[in-house]
Amino acid sequence: MLGIFSVQISRTPAPRRYDMLSEPPVYMDHHATTPVDERVLQEMLPFLTENFGNAASRTHKFGWVAESAVDRAREQIADLINAQPREIIFTSGATESDNLAIKGVARARESGHIITQVTEHHAVLDSCRALERQGFRVTLLPVDKHGQVEPQDIEKALSDDTILVSIMSANNEIGVLQHLEIIGPMCRSKGVLFHTDATQSVGKLPIDVESLCIDLLSVTAHKMYGPKGVGALYVRSRPRVRLVAELDGGGHERGMRSGTLNVPGIVGLGMACELSGELMISEGDRVRALRDRLKDRIFDSLEGLYLNGHPTERLDGNLNISIDNADGESLLMGLGDIALSSGSACTSAALEPSYVLKALGLPRHLAQNSIRFGLGRFNTAQQVDHVARRVIDEITRLREISPSN
Repeated sequence: MLGIFSVQISRTPAPRRYDMLSEPPVYMDHHATTPVDERVLQEMLPFLTENFGNAASRTHKFGWVAESAVDRAREQIADLINAQPREIIFTSGATESDNLAIKGVARARESGHIITQVTEHHAVLDSCRALERQGFRVTLLPVDKHGQVEPQDIEKALSDDTILVSIMSANNEIGVLQHLEIIGPMCRSKGVLFHTDATQSVGKLPIDVESLCIDLLSVTAHKMYGPKGVGALYVRSRPRVRLVAELDGGGHERGMRSGTLNVPGIVGLGMACELSGELMISEGDRVRALRDRLKDRIFDSLEGLYLNGHPTERLDGNLNISIDNADGESLLMGLGDIALSSGSACTSAALEPSYVLKALGLPRHLAQNSIRFGLGRFNTAQQVDHVARRVIDEITRLREISPSN
């Protein structure tokens, strides 16, 4: 009787979407994520196999080795931003770091006023909106046509009950840099805490938390050739920044973030920071030259293109352009052999134009028809030339079949 329930089970594995990456496209979406550097991977591997201990295990060698590796990573991260190792709190990534920084400060104060800008990452904007629903007052400042917030606008918005200013270091869509060297000292002079989401800029640009008067700083590994799922929050110890933890259960990370530490990921983050510190200047020069080469080839061959963001005060690898008379979605579909995006990976499924581009005052059709190039460590001049040719050909093709022609 049991036999009637028997079934034939195929031994052929079901196809997986990642099988499609057997011939990967040219990757130019480094603002969304970066590949793990081989040197980072080699540093991590022992902590996935033989050195697998829990860093909180204090009674045997496995735990001691893990704890020592975590301590080393704190030093590597701290060295990159001129902080103290004890000021580095490990998290699951920049989103958690932003939440912990903003909500942690707010709940430690219980009431008050927070200032940020309209083009921040959703991790900052949504955290502020959540606090606004709980009775905190939030000011969202506009940006200029390049995407920069005016420091004078921040100063005007400060009030007696302002507890925190949160302004990102570099924008994830248009690459524009904010004037932290003005904003940080201004906040310090007013006795207001200053947080920056430095996800896109740490490891690419010099950031000194002391000279910039930064009190809290968010970072993630996967934007700097480390693994996904691990990040850190810098929390100033002198003068001490008080935070209320978002996660409870064990008192890890000086009581600010409970949870078993992701030792392999933390080791990878530390190594990614060390490498970035060593390569920052030479890599920045090389990537910027590649970015300018790509821009010049495309802009010299086509009309009706518009650069989004500041012409010079931007990330070295960022190129964000809007295209007249060529549908952005069709362009991305036609460039299937190149990994690109139209904006933030967190909002790539949205049908609406980028809120960042709309904040610059772009007309809807230009905001909708935008494309973001994110060049990085392993891109080559040959790849840039190939991408430029493909983009020029595809835009030309789309314009030829456009109903407006």
